[in-house]
Amino acid sequence: MLARVFSATLLGVEAVLLTVECDIAPGLPQIHTVGLPDAAVRESSDRVRTALRNAGYPIPPRRITISLAPADLRKHGSALDLPIAVGILAAAGHLPAVALPRLLVLGELGLDGSVRAVPGCLPAALAARREGIEELVVPAANRDEVLALPGPAVHGVAHLSEVAAVLRGERGAARATEARFGSAGVGGRHGDLRDVRGQARARRALEIAAAGGHHLLMVGPPGCGKTMLARRLPGILPPLQVEESIEVTCIYSAAGLLADPGLVRNRPFRAPHHTVSGVGLVGGGRGPRPGEVTLAHHGVLFLDELPEFGRATLDVLRQPIEEGSVTLIRANRATRMPARFALVAAMNPCPCGQLGRTDRPCACTPATVANYRGRVSGPLRDRFDLQVEVPALPGKVLADGPPGDPSSVVGDRVAAARRIQEERFAGTTCRGNATLTPELLRGQGRVDEAGRRVLGLAMKKFGLSARAHDGILRVARTIADLEGSASIRSAHVAEAVQYRTLDRQPPGGCGVVN
Repeated sequence: MLARVFSATLLGVEAVLLTVECDIAPGLPQIHTVGLPDAAVRESSDRVRTALRNAGYPIPPRRITISLAPADLRKHGSALDLPIAVGILAAAGHLPAVALPRLLVLGELGLDGSVRAVPGCLPAALAARREGIEELVVPAANRDEVLALPGPAVHGVAHLSEVAAVLRGERGAARATEARFGSAGVGGRHGDLRDVRGQARARRALEIAAAGGHHLLMVGPPGCGKTMLARRLPGILPPLQVEESIEVTCIYSAAGLLADPGLVRNRPFRAPHHTVSGVGLVGGGRGPRPGEVTLAHHGVLFLDELPEFGRATLDVLRQPIEEGSVTLIRANRATRMPARFALVAAMNPCPCGQLGRTDRPCACTPATVANYRGRVSGPLRDRFDLQVEVPALPGKVLADGPPGDPSSVVGDRVAAARRIQEERFAGTTCRGNATLTPELLRGQGRVDEAGRRVLGLAMKKFGLSARAHDGILRVARTIADLEGSASIRSAHVAEAVQYRTLDRQPPGGCGVVN
């Protein structure tokens, strides 16, 4: 007898619907799985056989063939345990098969017949909604995750016996009527900007980065507050909009990192260690799994001690920065994962970190400093629209300096600037000033005559690239938005030029701009 069960597998951060076909025929007693299963799926035959026996469902001593369609797609993970078990029970006549065409089933089986949580239930629910599937059977631990969005009715099951009750029509399903946000974020707790003493220029750069979504590079000695500033950036960003929240929540569901069952409300903050590999940064593997750039989607990716990252690892960021996504090519399939994030990086001015300080001499030679800074390639460095020096502060400022504006006040200014951009870019694919295309930049970057002269002098004096030219205009546009100005004035351009610290260094890369 043949039975078919709908299920799903993850491809990157999206779910692909599968048909699990189960056939029981005469032959040697065994379970044979075909359709490009990985090791976890192949091992499911042992888990399923033992779980069925311990749950009181004897398997007939015949040949059982499991086909996973489409056959040319690699299947990963343990989420196919439950649909395989359901298919076997239906094919053996232990469960009615009449309800199977309207169900999508996901879950891992324990040897006692218990159903365990699996990643990717929310993307699977969205795929089921697109295909018109009416109900989902998921682990009880994933039930609230799926109910965060309106869609198919949901059965949360903790044991195989409960699945049997669902197929017999003995259990009701729950259905969400509206989107529900969770109480926990995905980036940890963020401090308040009120805690930062001094560093007015760096605070201003952080506000501009938040308002326009610009990439920010901070250069300064150890302990000057670079990391402290970076970790407070998510606190001044506006909450995720509903569509953005769905995207982020699906990513964390697929990665198995969703701590709270509701939709993610706060923007992600990711800070990988400098030993991370290129695959860890942009994603990959046999899955493939999302990397740090995808986990930071619609949020912040912070790279501390930037030159300590491998140069080849850093250069893989160039394509996600430009495209807002990562495309991973495999033998027979291309997987695209979103990666639109604000990149914030911090580095010392030299290997010892004391270059430019008057109270501590620097022991580095010019060649050593140049080699240290050369670990970050010019093309990557050029993609930071904001490059700001963060100097060491005297003890008096740290002890008695007045606090700056709190995150709530700065966040209000950032939100107002972003509302201006949303109105300006309505009907376009542009998400903010940082993603302004050259065509939109020419239309929206209206600069007065004095501003054009300032920009021309800066291009000539510092030998800036065309990318730096556009970056200055994008930053100037954000500064104008923070002031509520419709046009870009010379003061906006002049301030934007000041945020090109590394471009304004003397030849050799050893000087410090004060």
